[in-house]
Amino acid sequence: MFLTQEIIRKKRDKGALTPEEIQFFVRGITDGSVSEGQIAALAMAVYFNDMNMDERVAFTLAMRDSGAVLDWSGLNLPGPVVDKHSTGGVGDVVSLLLGPMVAACGGYVPMISGRGLGHTGGTLDKFDSIPGYNTVPDNDLFRKVVKEVGVAIIGQTSNLAPSDKRFYSIRDVTATVESVAMITGSILSKKLSAGLQALVMDVKAGTGAFMPTYDKSVELAESIVKVGNGAGMMTSAILTDMNESLAPYAGNAVEVRGAIDYLTGKSRPARLHEVTMALCAEMLVLGKLAADEVEARQKLQAALDTGAATERFARMVVALGGPANLVENPDQYLAKAPILVPAPALKSGYAAATNCRGIGLSVVSLGGGRRRPTDAIDFAVGLTDLAGLGDRIEAGQPLAMVHARTEAAAAQAIAEIQAAYTIAEDKPAANPVIYRTIRP
Repeated sequence: MFLTQEIIRKKRDKGALTPEEIQFFVRGITDGSVSEGQIAALAMAVYFNDMNMDERVAFTLAMRDSGAVLDWSGLNLPGPVVDKHSTGGVGDVVSLLLGPMVAACGGYVPMISGRGLGHTGGTLDKFDSIPGYNTVPDNDLFRKVVKEVGVAIIGQTSNLAPSDKRFYSIRDVTATVESVAMITGSILSKKLSAGLQALVMDVKAGTGAFMPTYDKSVELAESIVKVGNGAGMMTSAILTDMNESLAPYAGNAVEVRGAIDYLTGKSRPARLHEVTMALCAEMLVLGKLAADEVEARQKLQAALDTGAATERFARMVVALGGPANLVENPDQYLAKAPILVPAPALKSGYAAATNCRGIGLSVVSLGGGRRRPTDAIDFAVGLTDLAGLGDRIEAGQPLAMVHARTEAAAAQAIAEIQAAYTIAEDKPAANPVIYRTIRP
């Protein structure tokens, strides 16, 4: 028999917890026998004293096993069950492209996504901007769509890793979120409960990233790769740049429009394309759908060129209740903001830096994101035509186009975008889009 307070004391005194102690504690989080104060105390002890890799694996598996774990073996799928997860960013529309592209290459992608919070957009909110699309289907429909279409992007169901939900909400209000050990467990317990064979992690670095420094982003990526593989799921991570919006647009309906333009070949912004291809190629290699990155990229390009990826996207939308002609006629379905105004540059020069977090927060203040989990979202608002780093800008030229609901919100967003851009005399050196890949 374990005593909860003795487990807390052991971690407080820098001891390493056994898998049995961790399982006991996590069971208590799930069934309520461990109090909020005790969870907060353990979280603070872990925040200061950390967890070694064995503890992290045990913690992740215990949280995975706190609820249902999806099992795809009964469906006899002719390909691997694979997914990617991003630490979140601005203008990061990758999931909408990657799922259909990987499905078109023979993978099966049961993507369980989150809502946006703070300055980062949530994949689920983007799909909610499609009328009729059901982000919370029952398990039978979810399985059917994964099997028949190869991809289903839905929301987190309450029976997957329920301990994480309670644990996270307490970490959130006790200033213990920023622990690499606990972030690793939170992300991976949810992904492991989806029954994946392989996961590629997109860890952002830069001014719009979740982690405050490049070194912290590397630390998180390395932790996720070690723990994911330690928990029996093939995992690798790619460190990608978030010093500017990934796509030149951000918002919900505007990103769905952008995703359709990308899939159909109307417009493929270079940075977005590079990150999407790198993540998809890594998934195909991990899932043994391609021998190496070169072959993977050829297959992915073919999926785009032939329209196979677009077709998977359209089929997924219909299978989950959305309109049949969304791809052909997005304007019929996607909300448009009544006010469209430029955010003019205040001086001439080069776009030398952006406070990417600030750009994300300007979308929030337009109504396109959340400050609290209960906030409603305006799908129509957002930014398009964002100036890229290194672009030559003349005074008065737009840094972005603002899509707003009211004049007041537009004025505020214009000021926030002007503040988020640094205009300098000299052209800056380009940031790499991909910093490095971390494999086991």
